[in-house]
Amino acid sequence: MSAEAAERVSAAPGGRPSSPVQTSWFEFLLDGSLLETHLHKASPDPTAAQLIVQFLEQASKPSLNEQNQVQPPVDNRRNRTLKLLALKIAAHMRWDLDLLEKGLSIPVLNMLLNELLCVSKVPPGVKHVDLDLSTLPPTTAMAVLIYNRWAIRTIVLSSFPEKQTKPGPHQMNMLNIIQQEKEMTENILIVLKEQSADSISVLEGALRLHKDFYVHNVRTLDLLGADAAGTANGETEASTAGLRISAHELHCQVRYDLGGIYFQQGCTDQGAYGKAMEHFRLTRDLLQKLGSSLHVHLDEKRLAGYWNACRALTGTLGPADATATPYGQINSLIRTHNHQALVEAFIQDNTSHSLPNHLRQSVLREYLHKAQQGERGLDDVCQQLCVCNAVRDALQGEGLSVRFHQLLLKPSKRLVDFILEVCTRSLEKDRPSETSRQNMANFMKTLCESLEELPLVFVVSSHKLFMELLREEERKVLVEQMRKRSATINLSAKPLPSFYDIPASASVSIGQLEQQLILSLEPRRVRQILIEVHGMAQRHFWRINSKWEVPPDYINVILGIKDPLTKDLVYILMAKGLHCITIKDFGHARQLFSACLELVTEFSPRLRQVMLNEMLLLEVRAHETLAADGCRDRPSSDLVSRVRGYLEMRIHDLPLRQVVGEECVAFMLNWRENDYLTLQVPPPLVQSNPYIKLGQLLASTCKELPGPKESRRTAKELWEVVVQICSMSTQHKRNNDGRMGLIKHRESSMGIMQRSKFITFVKKLREPLVLTALISLFVKLHSIVRDDIVNEVTAEHLTIWPSSILNMQAVDVEAVAVTVKELVSYALTLNPNNQSWLITQADIYFVTSQYSAALHFYLQAGVVCSDFFTRPVPPEVYNDQVLKRMIKCCSMMNCHTQVAVLCQFLRETDYMTAFKALQEQNGHDAMDSFYDYIWDVTILEYLTHIHHKRGESEKRQIAIKAIGQAELNTSNPEEVLQLAAQKRKKRFLQAMAKLYF
Repeated sequence: MSAEAAERVSAAPGGRPSSPVQTSWFEFLLDGSLLETHLHKASPDPTAAQLIVQFLEQASKPSLNEQNQVQPPVDNRRNRTLKLLALKIAAHMRWDLDLLEKGLSIPVLNMLLNELLCVSKVPPGVKHVDLDLSTLPPTTAMAVLIYNRWAIRTIVLSSFPEKQTKPGPHQMNMLNIIQQEKEMTENILIVLKEQSADSISVLEGALRLHKDFYVHNVRTLDLLGADAAGTANGETEASTAGLRISAHELHCQVRYDLGGIYFQQGCTDQGAYGKAMEHFRLTRDLLQKLGSSLHVHLDEKRLAGYWNACRALTGTLGPADATATPYGQINSLIRTHNHQALVEAFIQDNTSHSLPNHLRQSVLREYLHKAQQGERGLDDVCQQLCVCNAVRDALQGEGLSVRFHQLLLKPSKRLVDFILEVCTRSLEKDRPSETSRQNMANFMKTLCESLEELPLVFVVSSHKLFMELLREEERKVLVEQMRKRSATINLSAKPLPSFYDIPASASVSIGQLEQQLILSLEPRRVRQILIEVHGMAQRHFWRINSKWEVPPDYINVILGIKDPLTKDLVYILMAKGLHCITIKDFGHARQLFSACLELVTEFSPRLRQVMLNEMLLLEVRAHETLAADGCRDRPSSDLVSRVRGYLEMRIHDLPLRQVVGEECVAFMLNWRENDYLTLQVPPPLVQSNPYIKLGQLLASTCKELPGPKESRRTAKELWEVVVQICSMSTQHKRNNDGRMGLIKHRESSMGIMQRSKFITFVKKLREPLVLTALISLFVKLHSIVRDDIVNEVTAEHLTIWPSSILNMQAVDVEAVAVTVKELVSYALTLNPNNQSWLITQADIYFVTSQYSAALHFYLQAGVVCSDFFTRPVPPEVYNDQVLKRMIKCCSMMNCHTQVAVLCQFLRETDYMTAFKALQEQNGHDAMDSFYDYIWDVTILEYLTHIHHKRGESEKRQIAIKAIGQAELNTSNPEEVLQLAAQKRKKRFLQAMAKLYF
């Protein structure tokens, strides 16, 4: 105990010691050994997770300059040490993602794992899917795997429903912080979901590696800290540095995580359930091999549940499995449509209680859904299942469902008999408990009170079970009440009772109605449920589902509606419609929006226009989705006219979502409405809306391609706008020595919009010419800022752009590099066969030294323009520059024989490069198997000489055999020699494509 702490204890009132003083975060900076001691305490305060949050929060705090302007966090020794301390805690927790996810929010964990990537020297600006894990240092590869495991786990966890926390009076000042964290989480999830395919590919690739892995531990992180001070000796990159994770342990955890993401994808891709099942099967096998492992952290009960669900969904349950578990039995009966056996199983379960309530309710909902979809013969089954569930609820003393009370509004004699049968059989245990008997007696009384027709009441009151369960006095009182009721009510004239006529003693569960409200997509049904729940409780029902969200622009307008029922209805209809658009269920979205429009038209012109705008966005997205799926039908003139009307709309005090205007501009560009964008848009609109400004410049530039130099004024203007978007604002700050320096801010864009918003807009474009123009612009910009004449990226129409930038220092070089990669990758997802884009993609990989990927795309560009090399590749595609880059790619991968073959493809054979390559002895290609592709006799003669000199007689004979082919005789006519060359070119390129595809 420190001296200060001892003084505080002694000064406590009455001589009693006070609670232990919590260790402050800065104390760990002052004492390097304190962290390890603190973490090994039985109940450390603060906990490990709290310390990580404190360290990262302190390290990421913005600073203030002399003008009190907010600056980014300073990269100094203090902040680096704080980040390293956070990583040490995670290492102490053995990088257990289960523990980290429970203790840390998504933004904090994202920051922590990005810091792990940074200290593990993962190459910045390179997609993880493009990294070769087998060649990376062990701790670097493991950092990539941990990050991508967390990415797919986070996607899966975010899909689970969450109960929304209700802030109390003392929490109202926290709402802004909670909202900020929520927005950060949503932004992170958007990025993770966009990159989910890459994360899956990285983890699938890790399963092909069969070697031990190593992850950073406290010791290696200490060495990294020392390395920053210049004292480490590179031990952190050694193959055995860090905590050892065996291949089986890693594969077990990775397969479990992959199974989870594939299972989630199964709702939209049925085949994904098969992939998930295979991963879960292998996870189980690996768990049995490993036994108890410190490095495998997974929920075995959840794994078993996943396994059973996959087997049920893929139909791989065998006859023995169908009866092995209650779940399997019920699933088997549903799949075989054995309805009566299913009802019988429910009745028997009323005594055995082997099926959980949620399963029984789920089965009933499934049958109700099938009946609503028009499947015949299920009405009776639904009624019988509902009765079985009601009796089960009654036996457990729970309230009866609304659906059961609805059955009693107009019952038949047959239904009442079935209810009595189920009640009797549900008490057939040897000795039913007194509680069960009393609950059943209450149910019988409720049944009598709920029946309107006196004959049916007498059927119940004369039943044997009724006589056994109720005392004689209770029976007489109940029957007398029924007689009095029948004497005062004319049953033939009375309409069927409504929901509000259900007796208060029924104890109807409002939660069941809320569940139906969440699931229903039928506007009339939503309205009906809201009317019912508003009659039961006065509260805001738009809050019951945290996933219901409407745009912030509209919240104030909607919450300003005075009538609570109308407010709930408008909010929920809009939220459900927006969700349907997200999942591309445009049919239900139209129904929901139409109902909402009809409702708000009656009382709010503002909300009416809001709904018209959202319905326009719906139609635009629906048409763009069809176009993305291959439909080439042009949009109707009415839709184009509505888009123009929106872009020109000027209504005072009307909330407008920026995304509507953004997608309208993208829609006009995609359908080549260039004349409207360039000639008919009102000038004030261009100045006030950055998306219209950008759309106009893109349309004008595309109209002028390829035009004379004097018509490139708009191309220059587009260039200047994009340069500003990719530029950083700069501010002056006085250094410690008194001199002025510059500080760059990436967060504050100088352009008409932020780069992230620009990328989002570009990814809504599909028109090839627009994308080609943008790719060309960014390739030119990339070449200028990199200033590397030898390794330039190529693209079409490069000559229309300026050749210099006035303020080169302001341009964010990294942002330009990332944008050009994103842009080309996105364009290729739309058209993987565009040879120009393929060559550009190949060049990008080439200049970043990713030679295998570059060669892949160079070959793919040749494939698409030659029908898999069955025709000669046009010389403008495989020009000398492309061929020389392909040669360098092969050379850098030590495929020297391939280099020699490709040297023949040049306009003039490069003998010097070919001979030098053939002299190399550390080749990684098949060497003599490529000799059949060489048609240049000089190269073959050199090969013969090399092998003779080395004493390689077998390879020399292969070379002699190749040179001895009659068609290579130099005395042959030129046509014969050309034909021999073309044949070998085709076969070689086809062989290369098989190697690199």
